[in-house]
Amino acid sequence: MVKHLKDIKELLDEKYLQFNNTDFIQTDPISIPHQFSKKEDIEIASLLVSTIAWGQRFSIIKNGNSLMRLMNDEPHDFILNFTKKDALRFSDFVHRTFNAGDCVFFLQSLKHLYTKHNGLEGAFSKAFSQNEPNVKQAIINFRTLFLEPTHLHRVEKHVSNPAVKSSAKRLCMFLRWMVRQDKFGVDFGIWKSIKPHQLCLPLDLHTGNVSRKLGLLTRTQNDWQAVEEITTVLKSFDSKDPIKYDFSLFGLGAFEGFR
Repeated sequence: MVKHLKDIKELLDEKYLQFNNTDFIQTDPISIPHQFSKKEDIEIASLLVSTIAWGQRFSIIKNGNSLMRLMNDEPHDFILNFTKKDALRFSDFVHRTFNAGDCVFFLQSLKHLYTKHNGLEGAFSKAFSQNEPNVKQAIINFRTLFLEPTHLHRVEKHVSNPAVKSSAKRLCMFLRWMVRQDKFGVDFGIWKSIKPHQLCLPLDLHTGNVSRKLGLLTRTQNDWQAVEEITTVLKSFDSKDPIKYDFSLFGLGAFEGFR
């Protein structure tokens, strides 16, 4: 069994180096925030595009770019000065079940966070301890603050909640982008209040299926319990940076058809 795990770690280390490079950026939703250099522009673009990151990658990138154009390619400035009049330009925006009304609430709530709660990083890190084993509480903290403004109930489905067992795949992916930093230039590593070892795997169809095929994940549902199970295993491979293996697991499933 030890040899088996050693072989798997070697495979995942190899695939991490294969997929974690700048060639990955152009075909991935992370290409949207890579258009910016200002911290606040990067994190706002990242949250919005990660929120719509389900379905065909081409469609995600197309609609992510459309959102940036609607925000005059200055997300932070646009958010700070957002008014009801500005909401009109988003009346035709839709990505699957994320509609114009959802989008406008997100913009209003982002303004709320940047004017009341020290921005996105402040919202995730408020009351979040460096002793927390993972980012579950950070996501819950963010969700509470994000949903403070008056909103329709339907918008809540777009802000995952690990407290009710959601895998929170898109928020875990967003946090990977913000927190991880290495020499390869894909993830941004612009947040310091959360540490790489606290990150959790963005668990989706690809990473879940590959993890089970490799014998790293026994739970059949893609829920928060499964997230913690696979993340614990990945920590045994790299305790300081376990979620680097997201590149490996996703790449094996999405690009190499390993299932």
